[in-house]
Amino acid sequence: MTTVTKPHQEVKELAISKFVAAGVSTEHAEKVADVLIHADLRGVNSHGVLRTEHYVNRIKAGGINPVAKPLFTASGPVTGTVDGNDGFGHVNADIAMDHAINMAKTAGVGMVTVTNSSHCGALSYFVEKAANENLIGMAMTHTDKIMVPFGGREAFLGTNPIAYGIPARDNKPFILDMATSTVALGKILQHRELGKEIPVGWGVDEQGNAVTDPHAVTALTPFGGPKGYGLSVIVDIFSGLLAGAAFGPHIAPMYDGLDQPRKLGHYVCVINPSFFTSLDGFLDSMDQMMNELRQVEPAAGFSQVLVPGEIEQQNEERSLQEGITIASSVYKFLATP
Repeated sequence: MTTVTKPHQEVKELAISKFVAAGVSTEHAEKVADVLIHADLRGVNSHGVLRTEHYVNRIKAGGINPVAKPLFTASGPVTGTVDGNDGFGHVNADIAMDHAINMAKTAGVGMVTVTNSSHCGALSYFVEKAANENLIGMAMTHTDKIMVPFGGREAFLGTNPIAYGIPARDNKPFILDMATSTVALGKILQHRELGKEIPVGWGVDEQGNAVTDPHAVTALTPFGGPKGYGLSVIVDIFSGLLAGAAFGPHIAPMYDGLDQPRKLGHYVCVINPSFFTSLDGFLDSMDQMMNELRQVEPAAGFSQVLVPGEIEQQNEERSLQEGITIASSVYKFLATP
C-alpha cells in the first residue's frame, strides 16, 4: 500500500468538499471532517478520512440523512437525549457532549444518550473536549456484531469501544480510547494483505476455535477473556438499551444494507471534579500520578512507561508539523472532483 503525506488542513478541506457535494450542510460537514482529521493526526487512520468514501456511499444509498436535524431534549436536571434524525454520529455525539459539558459545569454531572444515529468516529475526540474544559469525559458506542462472547463460538457483540478523558494541570489530558475486542478487525485485514499469520487469541473460526490463519477468522475475541466480554456488554447496555436502541446481533451492519439507517446509540457522561474535591488538588494529583507512572522502571524491551493516550498525542504533535500520512487511494478519492 502506497501512502502520501499532506498538510492536515488540506485533507480536511477536501473531505468537507466531498460531504458538501453529497448534500451535507457545511456546518455538519466541517464537524465530521474535524473528527476524522483528529483520528488521522493521532495516527488512528482506521477512523480517519479513509471513512469518507463509505460515508458518501451510504448517503447516496439513503442510509445517512445528509440534512438531518438532531434534536436535544432535557429529561432532567443532569440528563438528556439526542434524536440524531439518522444523521452523522459525529455530529450527534458532539451535540450530546456539549450538553453534558454544560450540565456538568452547573450541576456537577451531565449524562446524555443518543439514538437514531450512525458511526461517530473516534471517541477520543469527544472525551478530549471535556478534558480541555477541566472536566472528566466518558463516551461509549456500540457496533454491529463481530466479536464472540467469552465461551461462545459465534459473533454476538461489536467491538464496542469505551473512552475516558481526564484533565491534568501541566500534562496533556489522560485519554483512554479502547475497543473491547483483543484487536481491531483492521489488524486481521492487514495480516491478510501481508500474508502473515496472526497471534493465537486474536480471532476464531466458524467453530469458535482459535486460529492463526487470518483468512479463517470469522469473529474477533474479547480482550482479557471474560473481562473484555463483560465490558462489551456494559457498553451495549449504556449505548444501546439505555438509549432505546438495538443491541448485539440486532444492530444494522456498517458495510451491508447501505440504504438502511443504522439507528445506532451512543452514551456520554461528564463529571465536574470541583463538585467532589478541590479542582487544583485534583489537577495536581493527576500530574503527580502521570509523572510517577513514567518513572516506573521499564521492563525488558521497553524504554519507558507511557500513560494512555501519550503515543497518540506524540503522533498529533508530529503530524501538525509534518502532515498526516494516509493511503494514496484515499487521497485520490478525496482529491478527485
